[in-house]
Amino acid sequence: MPKTDSKTSSADLPLDDAILAVLARAGGKTLSAPEIAHGIATEGDWHGLLMPIRRTAVALAQAGRLVIYRKGKPADPSDFRGVYRLGLPRHD
Repeated sequence: MPKTDSKTSSADLPLDDAILAVLARAGGKTLSAPEIAHGIATEGDWHGLLMPIRRTAVALAQAGRLVIYRKGKPADPSDFRGVYRLGLPRHD
């Protein structure tokens, strides 16, 4: 796996790694898909990332690498609708 330095932006990473990197920088807070898209594509059009972020988030949630929240509660990654937020799993 290639080493990333502090100059590597989230846009240079595969989408799953970019999502996790943006969430790691959030300091334990949950983020919406548009917030994550802005974090990945800091310049330019980020709207095209919304559906790929959702698909990737579902796969990451099914693998236990992130949590999808709906109305403040963890949602079933294979069956959720509407507004959602993403967060890293808590290990407390």
